[in-house]
Amino acid sequence: MTTQVPKLIASLVLLLGFTVNLATAQIILPVGGNTFTNASESESLQVTNNGIENWVSASDTFTTYLRINRKGGLKLSVEASSDKGSILQVLICGQSKIISIEAGGLKWYDAGSWTIKDTGYIKIVIKGLGKTGRYFAAIKNYSIAGSAVNDQTSFVKNNDGNFYYWGRRGPSVHLNYPVDDSTRVEWFYNELTVPVGEDKLGSYFMANGFGDGYFGIQVNSSTERRILFSVWSPYQTDDPKTIPDSLRIRLLQKGEAVQTGEFGNEGSGGQSFLRYNWVAGHTYQFLIRAKSLLQQHTVYSAYFYFPEIKKWQLIASFDRPKSPGGLRHLHSFLENFIPQTGNQSRLVFFGNQWICDDKGRWTELLKARFTADNTARAGYRMDYSGAVNNDIFQLRNCGFFNDFTPINQIFTRSAHGSLPESVYLLIKENQ
Repeated sequence: MTTQVPKLIASLVLLLGFTVNLATAQIILPVGGNTFTNASESESLQVTNNGIENWVSASDTFTTYLRINRKGGLKLSVEASSDKGSILQVLICGQSKIISIEAGGLKWYDAGSWTIKDTGYIKIVIKGLGKTGRYFAAIKNYSIAGSAVNDQTSFVKNNDGNFYYWGRRGPSVHLNYPVDDSTRVEWFYNELTVPVGEDKLGSYFMANGFGDGYFGIQVNSSTERRILFSVWSPYQTDDPKTIPDSLRIRLLQKGEAVQTGEFGNEGSGGQSFLRYNWVAGHTYQFLIRAKSLLQQHTVYSAYFYFPEIKKWQLIASFDRPKSPGGLRHLHSFLENFIPQTGNQSRLVFFGNQWICDDKGRWTELLKARFTADNTARAGYRMDYSGAVNNDIFQLRNCGFFNDFTPINQIFTRSAHGSLPESVYLLIKENQ
């Protein structure tokens, strides 16, 4: 059975990509920014900015997420098309409905009503039961109405600024370590632990971030993991080829087997990485130094402690021009850089943070301010959190869990009073 969305709703969909009609408690939920599939190899072809496309296999399922702020009734309609017609199954909260999609262009189909008994994230799961042609259906939008829907219902609402891409990646979360502006930080030490099972594909667990770069570990594929250290150029561009020679990041030294080059698309600068199969459940140590040179140059050097050989090794040293010296804006973060895995949760622990100023005085960092990116601040994704437990800071994101932490909350841990002796030895070697 087909049904027409009211003209006002349809016009707003075309204009904004979404709408909330408070009078009728109705929203348009775009499939492209809120949906994931179990079809890993062909997912990039099946979930696009237009929604679900090129769906041919009966084994493929698609799950769309939204966060409900109140209990009540929910009525669902599906905007879909099919080449020769199909039968689909829709599941919400364990209850299923069957809808028939006619051959032809996009139409709205009534998919039934549900009772939502709890608040938080719910899943709209769609499966293919039968088809006459090559494809099951192309699905662009869902229309959701009912007493469970209000203006606080959370989902990726539009694609301005490529938000479908960022929304499917999920919210990035950060810990910002406050340091007095008068302190000239030369060394920054941190420890990072990824719990077993939380090392999901596409994760970047960043331990030592500063105003001009970042240093951490990644899960790049099922067979490859990396230690990554990057420094931004002071020249603002996403294309490293346009950076003037005087403002380029210059590699001074790198460790054995470390790969180096330039990066772009998020600012530009110098990048280094080492392929290294780090292990979830182990605690890893990171140390970074800022050494000031003449003419407003700073050398940033990143060191990683390899537990297998019980030794610090250099990842890379980069010379950055137009840098006033010292490490500023110290932070850690957790992000997912693969949109297809934004439905998988991640968790990381950070502990035992220390800084050393240019006079050789060490200070333990006991506070962290929790922040998150635009996806979280816009309310498009609410699956983000931070905490301090057993004197360890933690970050969690993605996976559509229900509990979230208010942004800008301050966490405080107790002093450990124990900087590893290996750090002092390394610094002595580099004096």
